[in-house]
Amino acid sequence: MLALGVAVGAAIGPAPSTSFAGERVPLLLPSIAALAVAGSDHTSATTVKPQPATPQATPAPTPMNAGGPAGDATTIKTKSRTPADAVSSPTSIPNTSKTPTSTTGKHDKVTLPPVTSVWLITLSGGTFAQALAQPAASPYIDSQLVPAGTLLSGWSSLAGSAFASEAGLLAGSLPQTLDSIVQPPCPEGPAGAQCAPETAGALTAADAFLKASVPTITASAAYRAHGLIVITFGTVGNATASSLPAGGATATLSTQPPAGVLLLSPFARAGTRPTTAFNPTSPKQSLSGLLH
Repeated sequence: MLALGVAVGAAIGPAPSTSFAGERVPLLLPSIAALAVAGSDHTSATTVKPQPATPQATPAPTPMNAGGPAGDATTIKTKSRTPADAVSSPTSIPNTSKTPTSTTGKHDKVTLPPVTSVWLITLSGGTFAQALAQPAASPYIDSQLVPAGTLLSGWSSLAGSAFASEAGLLAGSLPQTLDSIVQPPCPEGPAGAQCAPETAGALTAADAFLKASVPTITASAAYRAHGLIVITFGTVGNATASSLPAGGATATLSTQPPAGVLLLSPFARAGTRPTTAFNPTSPKQSLSGLLH
């Protein structure tokens, strides 16, 4: 446009008069039109030149463009792996869940001694605490049996009976036997005054009965191989006192007071006095904890 103005100005020049300029202007109009067309062509040509540069700008960063599709392909591959990873994660979950199960199985597994022959002896005359408090009245219990076995002072006679029954059923293989031995009751009348319950004479009678019975049991092959003797105190009475036929005897077991229980066995820990209580809901734990 500047060149067009200069050309027009030069053509018009400093006209001396208005009429002369008026005469020259019509003559210059074709030239102005031609210049205008040429200028417009030049402008359009100038404007068009940058356009080819624009498409060249896109291929210029060829590594980025080439990397772009590859990056897109990588992204697609990564997305395609995500479901695979999601599938593999649940696969590992069952493996983790199996570990506690197997561990729990190991913890729940209890090793029991092979006890198949059990003898339950019920004494009359007091408790193990009373027998140990009067060693002169019960020397065999105090000096020989208690040091050779496991004494459970806090157990009741009923718990001892239940333990004997469970030991024969749970610990060994067939055949399983449970022999119940009851000390003969103290005679009625004046003859029984010397062995009345809760007296020193009652403890002496119980001590003598064990001294005659226990060595016979411990000498048997059944005891040495898979035997257990459970000794406790109860209330032993004559059958006539319970309106039963004469010649019999009764043994009453109770939970109170704690009579105490003594375990004699090749699997028992000699000379120990555990304070654990008998758990009737889980006899296996009591059996495995007391016998080895």
